[in-house]
Amino acid sequence: MHHDRIAEKFRKKIISADQAAALIKDGMVVGASGFTKAGDAKATLMALAERAKSHPLKINLMTGASLGHNLDGRLAEAGVIARRMPFQADPILRKKINSGEVMFMDQHLGETAELLAYGFLPAIDIAVIEVAAIYSDGSVLPTTSIGNNLTYARHAKQIILEVNTTIPLEIRGFHDIFATGLSPYRQIIPVVEPSSRIGTEVMPIDPDKIVGIVVSAIKDSPAELSAVDDKTQAISDHLMEFFNQEVKKGRLTSQLPPLQTGIGNIANAVFGGFQKGNFENLQMYSEVLQDSTFDLIDSGKMQFASASSFAVTAQCYEKFFADLDKYRGKILLRPEKISNSPEVIRRLGVIAINTAIEFDLYGNVNSTHIGGTKMMNGIGGSGDFARNSYLSIFVTQSASKNNSISHVVPMVTHVDSNEHDVDILVTDQGLADLRGLAPRERALLVIENCCHPEFRDQLKAYYKEALARGGHTPHIIERAFSWHQSFNERGTMKL
Repeated sequence: MHHDRIAEKFRKKIISADQAAALIKDGMVVGASGFTKAGDAKATLMALAERAKSHPLKINLMTGASLGHNLDGRLAEAGVIARRMPFQADPILRKKINSGEVMFMDQHLGETAELLAYGFLPAIDIAVIEVAAIYSDGSVLPTTSIGNNLTYARHAKQIILEVNTTIPLEIRGFHDIFATGLSPYRQIIPVVEPSSRIGTEVMPIDPDKIVGIVVSAIKDSPAELSAVDDKTQAISDHLMEFFNQEVKKGRLTSQLPPLQTGIGNIANAVFGGFQKGNFENLQMYSEVLQDSTFDLIDSGKMQFASASSFAVTAQCYEKFFADLDKYRGKILLRPEKISNSPEVIRRLGVIAINTAIEFDLYGNVNSTHIGGTKMMNGIGGSGDFARNSYLSIFVTQSASKNNSISHVVPMVTHVDSNEHDVDILVTDQGLADLRGLAPRERALLVIENCCHPEFRDQLKAYYKEALARGGHTPHIIERAFSWHQSFNERGTMKL
């Protein structure tokens, strides 16, 4: 069954997943494919986790983003991961990161390939990359994510290819592989619109580096999305009204600039709001495509979507592969350093919509840490887009846990996107447009429009006292984190 996927000259390199795992030695730096549960090297990493139970080892693991099939958790539980970068979303690994057992480098996703190529990160000993086919010239057909695969393959000393037979060969044509090279001779990225095809349908690989080929029939882990609730619907409604007003003011058109969104329930629900809005011929230049992207394409609202990976439910996954021709010419997957390129994002004028854990009076955003110390998942690509977008938007619910936690606070306990990179804040309560405002003006708008009513008076009192002390950005330093302290001690932010 796999013979039509592997050129004859490479078939002698076919090995089992266990044999592939045995090629990964203690202390190695491993660059593995995988981005938001899509296109990960499943069989080999599963076998590595099992092998470690009887043959303990530790590796430094780099990927595109998070892995599926609980692979991060399996590897962490088996004691395999010493260092991890640049993103993860697994509760078992998260616990080990927060206990200090695993060293986690939280990076802008658009920078990992750069840091590796310039030698700021340890050299990759072995790359493990999922593909759909291997051609006679050594080039490979990617699957459902590109991520950092091109960079890992180029810089690895050895390569294990994992051929996934569940991916139809007809997926060829959905990828656009382009390498920029290094400064000072870096190539210009000639993407002038999301649909610009600038590279090749397949990815080049040095055939001499291939030390093993594993045949796999394991599908991607599906994303798990909950139904839209009142809060996420309210956030979406506020955002759609904002865009409608921008169109009326002549600052936007009904087509809107290219859109980007993060991942997760809130992001998917908010993005789905474009189906109801008065918008047409939408385009997307993002890092991940969720179910809402395919819904917008199906409805005719969206004409094209460019990203680096999928993060879809099982139903959407099956829908895509059952009707590839329907989506052909409407979707492209690119390397992470292209999808997250600051220069392209700024030149295209992307509208970036990302999710915050909390934000403060002045527009600083925490998207990674609980209580300032405990890592959740990582900054991902939100910073790549927030720093360079035409409009930088962050969304979150105003309060949670029966309103014991406010997500609008006096001062964030960790800053991922600072006030200089944030334009619009949205909660289920309303929207604050921070553009052109001084800190004191931003604070008033955030309190009135975004804060939950049960915390509004409390936040007003804090701000009033802070004003009395003066300053360009007024704060009561000794009480700036009193809400978080109250939650740690009493289980509520209500003072």
